[in-house]
Amino acid sequence: MAVEETQPLISHLIELRKRLLNSIIAVLVVFLALVYFANDIYQLVAAPLIEQMPLGSTMIATDVASPFFTPIKLTIYVSVFLAAPVILYQVWAFVAPALYRHERKLLMPLLFSSTFLFYIGIAFAYFVVFPLAFGFLTKTAPIGVVVSTDIAKYLDFVMTLFMAFGVAFEVPIAIILLCWMGVTTPESLKQKRPYMLVGAFVVGMLLTPPDVFSQTLLAIPMYCLFEVGILFSRFYVGKGRADADEDSSEESAK
Repeated sequence: MAVEETQPLISHLIELRKRLLNSIIAVLVVFLALVYFANDIYQLVAAPLIEQMPLGSTMIATDVASPFFTPIKLTIYVSVFLAAPVILYQVWAFVAPALYRHERKLLMPLLFSSTFLFYIGIAFAYFVVFPLAFGFLTKTAPIGVVVSTDIAKYLDFVMTLFMAFGVAFEVPIAIILLCWMGVTTPESLKQKRPYMLVGAFVVGMLLTPPDVFSQTLLAIPMYCLFEVGILFSRFYVGKGRADADEDSSEESAK
């Protein structure tokens, strides 16, 4: 009996190792393709700040190894972001055999849509938030203070914003999933709109740097995406329960 119970566990561990190796290989392949352009990638990410800096100001490196390691670190992040579809597919391939048919029908679209929304969030931060936030921050420096940002600290700053906006843009997915599982309903969420608006600004305050522009530019899209989630969640109300009952009937028939 112990041997029979151990064999499925071993097979699951082997499958997990396979999926992890596939994900690591995907990231490694993208990294090797991009590492030659590491400095160019960093220059592209730093462009929104450089364009807003006073004439004659430049970014600086306060650590001896920063000029080399900071672009490499950024390239690793970019490799993970670009390999995200492959990584999510490996997650799907690992968990799909253990799911019911109605769960697979929901999970696959959610994986792809969540990836798409995450990319949209990053693009929104880069093209909308960064120019406005950096334009404000660089112009509020006291007289006699030269704006010369350290490249490593800048990378940490922008990665925090990228992650904050990428995660914030997943709000519709979370709402649809909760309504599909029956945890809440669109009608209940509509009644909580004032609280959600306040909550969006609180989340913006917690996830973004301490400036009002970044907080507001995160809170407003979050609330708009909350409304989008309510709109599309209506199509999933009761659907999860119906599909689950259908699957249960099929299993009983077998």
